[in-house]
Amino acid sequence: MVRVMATGVFDLLHPGHLHYLTEAKHLGDELVVVVARDATVRKLKREPIVKEETRRAMVESLKPVDRAILGSETDMFDTVAKVKPDIIALGFDQRWEEADIEAKCAARGVPCRAVRVGGVPGEMYSTRAIVRKILTLNGGTPGGP
Repeated sequence: MVRVMATGVFDLLHPGHLHYLTEAKHLGDELVVVVARDATVRKLKREPIVKEETRRAMVESLKPVDRAILGSETDMFDTVAKVKPDIIALGFDQRWEEADIEAKCAARGVPCRAVRVGGVPGEMYSTRAIVRKILTLNGGTPGGP
């Protein structure tokens, strides 16, 4: 059995997320998705819109996903060591390099491959693009004109 791990924030689920997870599932037999913790999202990106447990539950309900878990707040490779994936699927816009991920996993005793999943062209394939579109439709303010 080939275990695939995918990671992300998954705030405001959109077609890009579904594409990423569907392609990740095609890489193996079991797909475990690691959902970023609220504290991690705040530190690396922004204030999350949807709370971590709700995001995890929503991701787990998607057809390609076998299991969704919350990641570590301190060291993402702790989660890798617990899941023990054969493959880590990286989204087209995730900043990590495949060789770097593979080396760090191997150093933790988890030899695995990192595979970049291609993106889908379109304007509604990122949370930021969706938020920009909503603001544009509402005259640039959260409450509208």
